[in-house]
This record gives sequence, structure tokens and C-alpha cells, in this order.
Amino acid sequence: MSSDETSAAPETAGPRPRRLTYAAALVALEGLALVVGGVCMLALGLSGDPGDRQQAVTGGVTLIVLALLPLLAARGLLGLRSWSRGPAVITQIMALPVAYNLLQADSLAIPAGIALAAIAVASLVLIVNGETTRALGIRGPGRASE
Repeated sequence: MSSDETSAAPETAGPRPRRLTYAAALVALEGLALVVGGVCMLALGLSGDPGDRQQAVTGGVTLIVLALLPLLAARGLLGLRSWSRGPAVITQIMALPVAYNLLQADSLAIPAGIALAAIAVASLVLIVNGETTRALGIRGPGRASE
């Protein structure tokens, strides 16, 4: 097997659009934030009150596992994989209610809610952009033969 056969490059018309790279970076940023939040929650749970330990560990592990979805989607977007758009869109749709809840708090969570909402909306705009869709090789309904 040659190195060309093992690389499994997608069949696209050209290089990765800048918008797709930006979308992948934003989605990866969300994934990394989930990992950091999960690790912090685990650390605080393991060093804190024994009564809250189980809840903190469960929450931390859950955040780390949830981080896999945006991280895999970001990798797929960078690799021009058409399957990656779905998980990336789902991640943004899930982020919007979380941002809304953060905005309802009377605390330092409000700036985090603003940042999360801005990132989610910007990511959605970049992901559903026509240039991005074409680069990923996604065709609309009824266009399978094109």
C-alpha cells in the first residue's frame, strides 16, 4: 500500500475554507472548556466535603465524557469529514440553553453565559455556511446524483 492509499483524504474540490477552520477552533474550544470544567469539578470533589464527593465525581466525569462530542466534531471538521457537521451543530444547540441559564444567574456566571452564547451562535453561522457545506461534501435533499 502506498502512503496515498492510507491517508484516506476526502474527495473535496479544494483546500479547507477559513470559515471551516474557525468553526473547528470554536467547537474545539468548547470541548476543551468542558474538559477543564470536568477536571476542576473532579479535583474540588475529591478534596472537598465527603458528602458531595460522589456528586462532584459524577459531574466531573460526565463533563469529560460530554467533551468528546465537540472534540471529535472539531477533528472531523478539520479533516473535512461530512459526518462532523451533525455533532458540531448538536453541540451548539445544546450550548444555547446552558448559556441562557448562565445569563439568568446573579453572579460571575453572566460573562460566561455571554461568551458561550456568542461562541455557539458564531459556530452555528460558520457551520451552516454554504462554503462550509460544500467543503464538507454535503448535498441538499434531492441532490444525491450531483
